[in-house]
Amino acid sequence: MVAVPATLPPFVARVERVTAADLPFSWHSGCPVGPAQLRRLRLSYVGFDGKRHLGALVINARVVPQVVVVFRTLYRARFPIRRMEPVDAYHGSDDSSAAADNTSAFNCRAAVTAGPKSWSMHAFGEAIDVNDVENPYLEGARVIPPAGKAYVDRSKVRPGMAVAGGVLVRAFASVGWGWGGYFAGTPDYQHFSTNGR
Repeated sequence: MVAVPATLPPFVARVERVTAADLPFSWHSGCPVGPAQLRRLRLSYVGFDGKRHLGALVINARVVPQVVVVFRTLYRARFPIRRMEPVDAYHGSDDSSAAADNTSAFNCRAAVTAGPKSWSMHAFGEAIDVNDVENPYLEGARVIPPAGKAYVDRSKVRPGMAVAGGVLVRAFASVGWGWGGYFAGTPDYQHFSTNGR
């Protein structure tokens, strides 16, 4: 049994500028936003151990206030997050980050959709994937990440899951962000973005 502190240390949110050197795998020339438009946001979060941790998200500078509101809400609610590292820690590999159950944001990549190739909202720094294993992306029989198969049945609610009416979905909705769990046919339970795409 893990001893959970009765009170948590104060919530922390620190904003830092980034350069291309800070984003060696997630950014390249030709991306829709440049490093000058991005920020590293260091945030407190509650882990699955019930304790405070400090993580980092790279996001668009213009959404910093919204993201701070969301993660302050999650922290106060003790919503558990497995880990929170920029995708560069995984050499820009979305699959590796997802397999590690990592919560991440900016990654200059195409959207994972059928049809014409287009930028993902992650490429603008305006999307965040939370607890990928507990909140997998479903595309037919394909589950991303594969460990997310244990969470395909969304009726069995467990810690760290995004569910309609739950604190995670409500926190993002409170700042106007949409949830990929509502995508018809290919639900993306981990995904939240400014425009719902």
